[in-house]
Amino acid sequence: MSKANTVIEKDHNEMVVEKAKDFWVKYQRPLMIVSALVIIIAGGFLGYKNFVKLPNEAKAEDAIFKAEEYYRMDSLDKALNGDMLNAGFLKVISKYGNTDAGKRARLYAGDCLLRKGDFAQAVKYLKEFSTDSKMIQAVAYKLTADAYSEQGKNDEAIDYYKKAAHHFEADKDNSSLYLSMAAGLCEKTGKTKEAIELYKELKEKFPKTAAGFDADKYLGKLGAYN
Repeated sequence: MSKANTVIEKDHNEMVVEKAKDFWVKYQRPLMIVSALVIIIAGGFLGYKNFVKLPNEAKAEDAIFKAEEYYRMDSLDKALNGDMLNAGFLKVISKYGNTDAGKRARLYAGDCLLRKGDFAQAVKYLKEFSTDSKMIQAVAYKLTADAYSEQGKNDEAIDYYKKAAHHFEADKDNSSLYLSMAAGLCEKTGKTKEAIELYKELKEKFPKTAAGFDADKYLGKLGAYN
């Protein structure tokens, strides 16, 4: 390398160093603030997870255990409201609503209230429930449809039966059942055109299921083949 090139490279390096120094002097305070915030936020998240979230999850699972047992025994009042020693689903929701157990309690509570005839409250809790399990979510939509249907809110019921049917079509037996319930309610409430469309969909998508096999009978009854 020539002497001239060496001098140029040295000057260039010095210039880069000076620019870096200028940048640090100019942005030192903002950079330190941002770095401190990142550390505080990360530390806060880990602290929340380890000292709040995980312990709450464990407490919630302990709290819901007896309510789930009452639910399996069909003791709906105790499942909902608990007993003298144990919390029911409503208490678990109130105290641990953001935990996995608290979210699960909404589905249980919705089903209990539906079976007890408190349809409006059933809808409230069922609509608050959500899960990544497509099969269970479809069940929640179906129960919501049942609660709407019991209130005579047929349009909402039909929408939720269809929502249940379309949410996890890989579960052919249940999806076909939910779709047939939507079609049947359409038929019952005079929505003949929509009923025919749903029965046709049922026949095309789920031909090997019991509900799909019966679709032709209902299509014939509604005059779809005339």
